[in-house]
Amino acid sequence: MEYDVVIVGTGLAGLTTGLLLTEKGYRVLMIEAKPFVGGRTASWDEEGMLVESGFHRVIGYYKHLPSILKKAGINLNKIVAWEDVMDFRSPRKGEVTTFGMAPVHGPIKLLKGTFGNNDTISYKDKWSLFPFYMKGLMDYLKKPDQLDRVSVEEYAKKCQVTDNAYHLVLVPLTSGIFFLPPEKFSAYVFFGLMAPSFPRFYKMRMGAYLGGLSEIMSEPMANVIRNQGGEIITNSKVTQLINENNEVKGVITRAGEYRAKQTVLATEIYAAQNLVKRSNIEHECFNNFLNLKTMSAVSLQIDLDEPSMPYDRTTFGAGTAMASFAEQSRTTFRHVPGRLSVILSPASKFIDMDQGDILKTVIQDAKKLGLNIEEHIIDYRVIKHPNEFYSLETDQDWMRPEQDTPIKGLTLAGDYTKTSNFATMESAVESGELAAKIVCEELEDF
Repeated sequence: MEYDVVIVGTGLAGLTTGLLLTEKGYRVLMIEAKPFVGGRTASWDEEGMLVESGFHRVIGYYKHLPSILKKAGINLNKIVAWEDVMDFRSPRKGEVTTFGMAPVHGPIKLLKGTFGNNDTISYKDKWSLFPFYMKGLMDYLKKPDQLDRVSVEEYAKKCQVTDNAYHLVLVPLTSGIFFLPPEKFSAYVFFGLMAPSFPRFYKMRMGAYLGGLSEIMSEPMANVIRNQGGEIITNSKVTQLINENNEVKGVITRAGEYRAKQTVLATEIYAAQNLVKRSNIEHECFNNFLNLKTMSAVSLQIDLDEPSMPYDRTTFGAGTAMASFAEQSRTTFRHVPGRLSVILSPASKFIDMDQGDILKTVIQDAKKLGLNIEEHIIDYRVIKHPNEFYSLETDQDWMRPEQDTPIKGLTLAGDYTKTSNFATMESAVESGELAAKIVCEELEDF
């Protein structure tokens, strides 16, 4: 059987593409290498312990993600516990600094965070951040190319951000959001991640998911695709694209060939780059894409016999490997007494490190931040994603490819492709929407 579309990968980009195409009535086959759908938005049983692909949060100003979830019959507000504040812990000060982030949903908390916390971050520190953010957002709009060649560290020095504000706020923000220290993090990407919050300030807040992402998001989306006539195969790795005279006609797996009028490559970046190379697809448009750097991510998830903190809240760990973390036993993992989920930074340090050594590092750093977890650990898992993200380093963003390619039959989808967002769930969904539109246009002309 020849399909209208074969989609390689069932992460959020692939699921979005599949949902929109099956909604149009196209014959769609989705192929996933892992035993479950979801990609980096998945949860599963890891040798007896329920884990996630990482430590996940949703931002209130997202537009594309809520829209595609609504199409799948999922109300975002029913699967998320919204947060109006976030915490910063630092061994330098030995205290927890709480900042409000929801001007409409939590205005009092925002004011308290702004005019309070003076023992840990002074008015001088706070004021030094104001021109940094304002000038950065202006340069994001007016000088994007120049800004992409400057790191957050360089930009902070240029704007005379104080040493304390830099270490307490900017270091954990860059490391906690995308695993990179500020000396590598592109200032363009940093301000681009925040830019959507200004026109949609009334939506600004952060949300913790009320369950594993496979349970509340990925599988429900996959079920809609199946109900709309789509097929999904898991545990099947695509080894090559069918390339006939530089035209893609489908994919090859260990189980055989699957031919289609259109193929959508919706894997993470490293797998997509390798498939293009192995399939001998040649065109100058892929030069930048194949040279786009990748970066890894590592998270540690620990089951405890009691909660690590008195609330489930996004927390940043300044001056430690615990870039961002949260207690999740009241939200995502309510079946255990305590669950501490940690994003580790820099990921390059931990990607090849022994799991036991990673745990020891986190135990030591947690103690520096006032969290004594060692005697309460029941079990733990380290989740590694080698080379699965496109790099947010300086002078990389311009290399992101468009979804549309000059190769007949081939479309790209994934947060590494060019969207108005950066390496987030929002970006993945947006890329899937754009890919689906391109494929529809191609099929109509077929």
